[in-house]
Amino acid sequence: MEMEKVYSKMNSVGVTSLVIGIVTIVLGIGIGVVMVVNGGRLLAGKKNITF
Repeated sequence: MEMEKVYSKMNSVGVTSLVIGIVTIVLGIGIGVVMVVNGGRLLAGKKNITF
């Protein structure tokens, strides 16, 4: 009976870890894309600055 509880707990922890990993990857890619786009806009806009 005890091994079934351990097996069930390992299963739920494994699934949770996979979900957190996938969410982290998706958020990382999304934030990276936003940073690249904003960096490109900044570089493109610097030619409009006059001193």
